[in-house]
Amino acid sequence: MAYVVTEACIRCKYTDCVTVCPVDCFHEGPNFLVIDPDECIDCMLCVPECPVDAIYADDDVPADQRHFIALNAELAANPEWKPITLQKPPLPDAAQWAQVRDKFDQLDRG
Repeated sequence: MAYVVTEACIRCKYTDCVTVCPVDCFHEGPNFLVIDPDECIDCMLCVPECPVDAIYADDDVPADQRHFIALNAELAANPEWKPITLQKPPLPDAAQWAQVRDKFDQLDRG
């Protein structure tokens, strides 16, 4: 099992989660974070740190978000999506986007 970042992170990119990860499995894109499933050790430390509740165990990802399991693996393997280990400020309009649903079309794959 691995943890998965889902749609709620898009256009927010809060990075509170990366500071608690003991294996540095988060990768950063322009407006989204992903978890490398091959690096994740299932510690779940990141889950309570996410202010928008975007992180789930892969077995618990809501049905309408299941495509994010493969997306996390795909984007974590993209060399343009670099590992992130230090907290950064969220995107400037993160508060606006935090409660928006159905924002997959806003994902910037870089």
